[in-house]
Amino acid sequence: MPDDSTEVTAAGIARLAGVGRAAVSNWRRRHADFPKPVGGTESSPSFALPEVERWLREQGKLAEVPLRERVWQQVTGHPDGAVTALIHTGCALLLVRDRPTAWLEITAVSDARMAGVLPGAMDHVLADRFGADRSEAGRSGADRSGAGRAVPTPTASALLPSVPLLRAAAELAAETGAQQAFDFLFGRQLDANPRQYTLTPPGLAELMADLAQPRDAARRGGKRASRTVLDPAAGTGALLCAADGPTALYAQEADPDLAALTALRLALHSTGGGADGPTLAVSAGDTLRTDAFPRLTVDAVLCHPPFNERNWGHDDLAYDPRWEYGLPARTESELAWVQHALAHLREGGTAVLLMPPAAASRRSGRRIRADLLRRGALRAVIALPAGAAPPYGVPLHIWVLRKPGAEQPQAPELLLVDAAEPEAAGQSGRDRLDWPAVRGTVLDAWTPFEVPGRRDPVEERPGTSRSVPVIELLDDDVDLAPARHLPPRAAGAGAAELVRVRERLDATLKLTARLTPPPAAPREPARRPFTTVGELARAGALRLRTGTGSGGGTAPVLTEHDVLAGTAPSGTPTTQTAAPDDDPLLLEPGDVVVPVLGGGSVARVVDDETAGAVLGRNLQLLRPDPAALDPWFLAGFLRGTANNRQASSYASTATRLDARRLQVPRLPLAEQRTYGEQFSALAAFEDALRTAGRIGGQLVQGMYDGLTDGSVAPE
Repeated sequence: MPDDSTEVTAAGIARLAGVGRAAVSNWRRRHADFPKPVGGTESSPSFALPEVERWLREQGKLAEVPLRERVWQQVTGHPDGAVTALIHTGCALLLVRDRPTAWLEITAVSDARMAGVLPGAMDHVLADRFGADRSEAGRSGADRSGAGRAVPTPTASALLPSVPLLRAAAELAAETGAQQAFDFLFGRQLDANPRQYTLTPPGLAELMADLAQPRDAARRGGKRASRTVLDPAAGTGALLCAADGPTALYAQEADPDLAALTALRLALHSTGGGADGPTLAVSAGDTLRTDAFPRLTVDAVLCHPPFNERNWGHDDLAYDPRWEYGLPARTESELAWVQHALAHLREGGTAVLLMPPAAASRRSGRRIRADLLRRGALRAVIALPAGAAPPYGVPLHIWVLRKPGAEQPQAPELLLVDAAEPEAAGQSGRDRLDWPAVRGTVLDAWTPFEVPGRRDPVEERPGTSRSVPVIELLDDDVDLAPARHLPPRAAGAGAAELVRVRERLDATLKLTARLTPPPAAPREPARRPFTTVGELARAGALRLRTGTGSGGGTAPVLTEHDVLAGTAPSGTPTTQTAAPDDDPLLLEPGDVVVPVLGGGSVARVVDDETAGAVLGRNLQLLRPDPAALDPWFLAGFLRGTANNRQASSYASTATRLDARRLQVPRLPLAEQRTYGEQFSALAAFEDALRTAGRIGGQLVQGMYDGLTDGSVAPE
């Protein structure tokens, strides 16, 4: 159970009850017995978590607070802040996993005694994973600025406020596993502070790890070979977590707190403890100015460096031996990271870096790019779709580099891949990328290009990939943007394809005409008794859940965009924020899905094709009892404009819908089904209109392209 000092904000209460913040504000105004604030500010008060739980349960708004939510609220309410709470939790979970018997003995005593015993036990497991803590500040836990290991052993006084949290976290680990429990809490911290951290999505991390495989093991779907891997800008550790089966992992991160969290994440992700897992070395500090591993060489470097840094050390590092390919300009921090990665590679080792597209074409970097090409160090430039990683509006690039050695090719080539094309990427945009399609496009081009001893030229794929002789790129600009060197897609079938598109549009327009509703006969507005969704939920006529976009394994995610656009589920699970065996919120036929944000009246009834997908974030699920409610009847009345208006709260930038306040008339099931048939017919008509719009737009753009590239004659 939570400690009595644990506090929760209005946003936390809304998360616990599965409602919007406006509903919490209404409860405070309307219910005199709502818990009084115990902290915070007048504009952002905080409340005692046990009192909130008790009130919600008495009001029938909460059957039981999930354990993971209780633990998360204890993390956010920690007196020393969420980051300190997570570091203490990670240390405890490592102890739970590696020395479960010792943990059980420690927890059998009082909180004060437990806090006194924990530092010694934690120091043993931390030393097993990261080596001895030699820093003076390590024992106090007050400074993580580079000296000593990234995770110093916390003191007894520092741990005392965390003891209730650590007991609850161990209980969560017993349900889900230590790694999954930490991933959930760490993922929540990342979600709660999106501007504080630079994220590398799981799909991108997996692709970059695949590209870093040794050449004789670079096979799609093959097991990655064991090797030493370095990430000099480790961030949240996503890239190193994607490197399966390494013998050693090395990481450096400028933010000391994030370095500690990443070190714990890597330790919990590694198989086994102590000598059974890979060597782990994680340091905090500025990598370019103070390299924690100056003499280290590894098999692979994976890196998502910071972009567009002006204060990266240009003046201080002018004579640094890492600049083998030229001193990067002050505006070319990314090329400094490229050369740092090459300096840490063994001969023949591979570095894979995420880069901004400007790094491939800025004039200030053309001399370094030219030398990378001449010496065969740069092997591939891959353009990704927009939405692959922050900043989500920019189509980023992946650079694949190899440390030159004895196997230097006589006529070096550069592989250029454009995975940003719609055919290669599926849907583009944040949370909508088809990562399997992107990965397939990239590896289908990379795998034959990297065949050892290859003599035959790699097959050219117009518009997607091409192996370009380096001599063709060494002009005045040395522009390496893939789109500028790839031949256009074959236009021979353009006219025939346009004929097929026109036929589809004609058939869709005919279907739309058949589905157009007949003229409605005028009548007086009906007066009916109404009930709310919240009352129906309390009566057991339906279940109300809120989506998280996680916990469904490989199942696709129905996103907010999919509901608004009427398209198939297109998202990927956010495994970072939930345990794999956490109860997944999978859709079933007849479910009704409503967006939380927006302002439009939208409700979607789940059909057989959508069933099995995971409910995404910012979506609410209404699962009606078929013996009491017809799903189409429910969805139809939820879409009423007046109904949405009275159930919405308005802020300066967004509108939030509280589904519990939506109203539905009290009607017999037979009459509900009569309405449901009409609402279903309207939904089919709406879907036909959307399809006609999409096909019509495709036909228009195809005509423009055909006329401009000559595949369609103007007459």
